[in-house]
Amino acid sequence: MLQRTLKAVFMPGFYVFPGGAVDDGDRDLARSGHLFGHDDDSASALLSLPEGGGLGYLVAAVRECFEESGMLLARDSAGQWLDGGHPVMDGRWAVGSGEADLGELCRSHGLALSLDGIAYLDHWVTPPGPPRRFDTRFFAAVAPPDQVPAHDGDETIDHIWIRPQDALEDRRQGRREFATPTVSVLRKLSEFASADEVLAYARDRRPQAFPTQPWPARKGDEVVYIEPGRPAYDEVCKLDPDAKGNAQARLEAGLWVALSNHVSRLTLNTGSDDGGPGFNSYLVRAGEQALVVDPVIEGRDDLHALLEACDGVLSTIVLTRPREQEAAARTLQGATGARILGVAGPADLRLAHGEPHRLGGLTLKLLHTPGQADDRQCLLIQEEGMLFSGTAVLERSIAKGYLPAADVDAYVAGLARLLEEDLHWIAPGRGFLMGQPQKVLDHLMTQCLSKVQR
Repeated sequence: MLQRTLKAVFMPGFYVFPGGAVDDGDRDLARSGHLFGHDDDSASALLSLPEGGGLGYLVAAVRECFEESGMLLARDSAGQWLDGGHPVMDGRWAVGSGEADLGELCRSHGLALSLDGIAYLDHWVTPPGPPRRFDTRFFAAVAPPDQVPAHDGDETIDHIWIRPQDALEDRRQGRREFATPTVSVLRKLSEFASADEVLAYARDRRPQAFPTQPWPARKGDEVVYIEPGRPAYDEVCKLDPDAKGNAQARLEAGLWVALSNHVSRLTLNTGSDDGGPGFNSYLVRAGEQALVVDPVIEGRDDLHALLEACDGVLSTIVLTRPREQEAAARTLQGATGARILGVAGPADLRLAHGEPHRLGGLTLKLLHTPGQADDRQCLLIQEEGMLFSGTAVLERSIAKGYLPAADVDAYVAGLARLLEEDLHWIAPGRGFLMGQPQKVLDHLMTQCLSKVQR
């Protein structure tokens, strides 16, 4: 990893992987034939680019690694890796300054860039909002033997070989700064014990293509198109995979929405001061049993809506903000006899953090997430990979006012524990269902840590 110069306008001092943008020279080199292991068709298929152009990404990855770290994924005419003393290495600085062309260097030394060992690891598109946005792909490769990396002393001022687990611990302790996409990749790398395991994983499970197309949805009687990254996008794509425009792009108070075969959501109009949606209550059906998460009861109509949906089979209540929600839970309990589960705060059955609890055919796990308050908790339905996050994780436009004021360290540690679980969806206390939960959590943790460090 390389440390960006402290004079950089963007992310000064942050640690990053070698990398940069695809330029015209990369595309020219991709057409030159001085490559081994991929053509444009195979590279485009690897990157899920139906329009082609994938080879330029791989060439750019090799070139940027050479410029920024001095390591070159290339082989000589005999098919051997280059060592650090090969004369082409002297061209690093000229390539980096634009005075020399990597393709010309390869031709003059009889080299071919070795693309066969590059695995496609991750794809990140910056969510809407930041002043600078990036569409970034991450690759992994085994480092060539007998080449020694070094930072360039201009754009980067330090370099380190570091275990991913140690990098993440450095981040938690405030010793090094990493951008959210970098953290996401480090977290993925930390799951493996060797480079070979990383490459095997990347070859077996290519990153899901990041959505680029708007999706049709309904706002009342009107059909609208939701852009990727907007609050309703993940939900409408999940509920309407054929893009028929049937899913709702607006949260309507009093309307039950089926999020899966087991889970439905009811949004209540709580008269929020910020003009955003009201709080969500969730109903989980598991065979002959039912669970309510975060009951919102402000009157007889709210209680009736929950009782009608439960159809007389409610057995369990879970609260993500137990002390705030106890009154509503006791009202619902009085009408149904359901018991309250919890790892903290008021509970009829106390569970340990992460202790599995069966409900019908589903496995529930309560996860302690203090920070906003010491009794906060989230619920995970393992079979769905769905996390009911309360206010611990909210869509950014409505998160203001809910981020922790009491204990940021405890809050971030709680989010880190969530990342240890197999998550596919986040069902928040307010707002729409959210996909890509690991990236949502990493982004939130990065924001919190950067505020603390400032």
